[in-house]
Amino acid sequence: MARIKLIWQSKLVLLLVLPFAGASVVLQAHWWAVNYWPTAAWTLGLSLLLGLVVLQLGAATPGGAFAGATITASLMFSTATFFISEMIPYAPWHTALIPVLAVFLLADISTRLGREQKLRLGTAELREGRSASQVAANLGVAGLVSDGLAQTLLVDSNWFSHAAPTLLLAAGLAALAEAAADTVSSEIGQILGGRPRMITTLHRVDPGTDGAISLVGTLAGVSAAGIVAAVGSWALGGGAAMFWISCAGGVFGLFFDSLLGATLERRGWLNNDAVNFLSTASAAAFALGVLAVLPHP
Repeated sequence: MARIKLIWQSKLVLLLVLPFAGASVVLQAHWWAVNYWPTAAWTLGLSLLLGLVVLQLGAATPGGAFAGATITASLMFSTATFFISEMIPYAPWHTALIPVLAVFLLADISTRLGREQKLRLGTAELREGRSASQVAANLGVAGLVSDGLAQTLLVDSNWFSHAAPTLLLAAGLAALAEAAADTVSSEIGQILGGRPRMITTLHRVDPGTDGAISLVGTLAGVSAAGIVAAVGSWALGGGAAMFWISCAGGVFGLFFDSLLGATLERRGWLNNDAVNFLSTASAAAFALGVLAVLPHP
């Protein structure tokens, strides 16, 4: 009953993410179509293809596939801007498409592993896949902080004036790393982690309990964060600095997610979509915090 009452939080996440992402895609698609049409064609085509594949695989509902395609297109447009500004030829594999694909593959594989065992535990994902609010909760922060407007505000800020513009994309990459880490940690922990411990008390609890962590699940989550950070850093040309910052942000968000689950979610104050959104936001904030205190070049 408490979870039903908190459905407004899922709607709020959608309201915060989808209109902004949709407007960003429309405006950027128009700009690119006028100035360099292959970027618009590749971005819209590949993001639509990804949405159709996700829908066909049953990994998302129609609304979830639409939300994922929209946010992916927004991320691709936003990250393509940096390469064009540096006079580097556009290539779709040098955009945020690559880390988004990594998030999807890691989440899908880990969700499918041990499904029968998860069904017995009552923790398996619904067969129709993730809803629009779930997709927005996991990918939305990355889209918001990577958008050109947000990046411009960060570049113009005194806090980040010393950081290379491309490196500021580490915030969005950290959010994606956290999204993958959270899903993989939870899904792998349920089938291989034995009886986990509550992060706040270290008491043994049942698998699937909000706020529970296990060594196997945590290691799996950290590995997932590292994979997304690595492929994203390569795709975006951020180098080792982007990798370590985004990976650290993803791991920080992973533990922050467990802490929210053990406290506010268990008390019925937050639902899972709100927890996921805030956890990816914490990962992005951690990455920005690291960038803010980095020494000047």
